[in-house]
Amino acid sequence: MLKNGFKLIVSAFVCLNISSSSFAGENGDFDTWLAALKSEAKAAHISAQTIDETFESAEYLPRVIVFDRGQPEFISTFLSYVEKRVTTDRIAQGRALLFEHEALLSQIEVQYGVPKQILMAFWGLETNYGSNKGDFSLPSSLMTLAYEGRRATFFRNQLFDTMRVVDAGHNTVAGMRGSWAGAMGHMQFMPSTLLKYGVDADADGRINIWTSLPDAFSSAANYLNKVGWRKNELAAIEVKLPVDFDYSQAQLNNRKSTADWTKLGVLDIGSSALPAQENAAILLPQGKYGPAFMVFNNFDAIMDWNRSVNYALSVVHLANQLIGDKPIMAGDFAEKEALSFNQMWALQSKLNDLGFDCGQPDGFPGLKTQAAIRQYQATQGIVQDGYASPSLYRRLFQP
Repeated sequence: MLKNGFKLIVSAFVCLNISSSSFAGENGDFDTWLAALKSEAKAAHISAQTIDETFESAEYLPRVIVFDRGQPEFISTFLSYVEKRVTTDRIAQGRALLFEHEALLSQIEVQYGVPKQILMAFWGLETNYGSNKGDFSLPSSLMTLAYEGRRATFFRNQLFDTMRVVDAGHNTVAGMRGSWAGAMGHMQFMPSTLLKYGVDADADGRINIWTSLPDAFSSAANYLNKVGWRKNELAAIEVKLPVDFDYSQAQLNNRKSTADWTKLGVLDIGSSALPAQENAAILLPQGKYGPAFMVFNNFDAIMDWNRSVNYALSVVHLANQLIGDKPIMAGDFAEKEALSFNQMWALQSKLNDLGFDCGQPDGFPGLKTQAAIRQYQATQGIVQDGYASPSLYRRLFQP
């Protein structure tokens, strides 16, 4: 979860505190909407007791809308993103916990094929090893988000699944607490994810991802296994690219075997041969001068958990650090500046105006924006790395 741009969030809160009262603070409107929602819950065959307990404590939470609408002031560069998350303290704590829970994690690894260090890395990044699971009332948070309307259907469904979790006996209404967006427990599962992938590993009759580490770890491993994790395969490695490398080839959707990449001169960062794997792509999360990574099928499983490339690479990097000393080697000459959210939005708008389709500007450099940048770079005769760099921004807006 993004924590930068605090001043932006505070100022947004002041504005939203006013607009929220006019938008939802008229209790009549919210109460009328809740009454209709309560009828929908009854039609969805949720128990009367759970419905009553859920709705009697319902309240509109303006702070949730602040977080939902808040945007980071700056888009972190990859290396900055990793540095803030894979810290010395987090590595040290993760190593100690990996040792402490070795027996449990080894058992889960045998059962699901997911390495113990990968589960530990998710735990560290999601909740700082359980120390920050969130303390929002999930029913109220999800009601607020569903009422606000930006993703009404999604959050309404998550609310109903929250009640189904209670009906199944996994928690009480009062115990359903988590992040402002509805994620909960040690591994930050959404209610629908718990219902689909949750595991009662300690066999006590409930899937307790809040306080039972066997349940939390097993549920996470089951999730990764079900979305395609492959036992004994890598997720990502840092690689060295040849001087004549065609950087337009570095795209998540451009897959080759490592044998084919080897023919193009790609090596492991230590100049050794690449491992024998299929379906490999090369990523440049900080452009030509940043580190290059080769990612595989298991990286796709991590991306299924969170669609951020920076997040997925951070999971792999933290996992590597938990079992050894494997720093990111390249990137000394990468551009250190970060574009602001508004600059990224302007860059996307400018590319659209020039005929390079970024889609609707959103301030984040997704795959479509990267493709548009490559198309623009090709017309300019510059390296097609697809990176929304400060130098590219200056080039686009130069007089």
